[in-house]
Amino acid sequence: MNNASNLESKLQQAFQRSLNLSTGTEYNTLEFAKSSGWDSIAHLQLIAAIEEEFSIMIDTNDMLAMSSYPKAVEIVRKYAPSLT
Repeated sequence: MNNASNLESKLQQAFQRSLNLSTGTEYNTLEFAKSSGWDSIAHLQLIAAIEEEFSIMIDTNDMLAMSSYPKAVEIVRKYAPSLT
């Protein structure tokens, strides 16, 4: 598995655990407050899961900017460039 697909696999696991997603979820369509289960509480759980999964600390501006799965990929790449 290459680094980019490893990053997305780990990120999808964090999303699945935090948002209780079903198998077969189309991750690229997930959006904060629009996708079922992704409310403000789940968002904090998701941030914590991502930080734990990647051993990173996400700053507040990036936490607020994480409004979709594609944006989450972009943000994690910023903090874990060795996985891109």
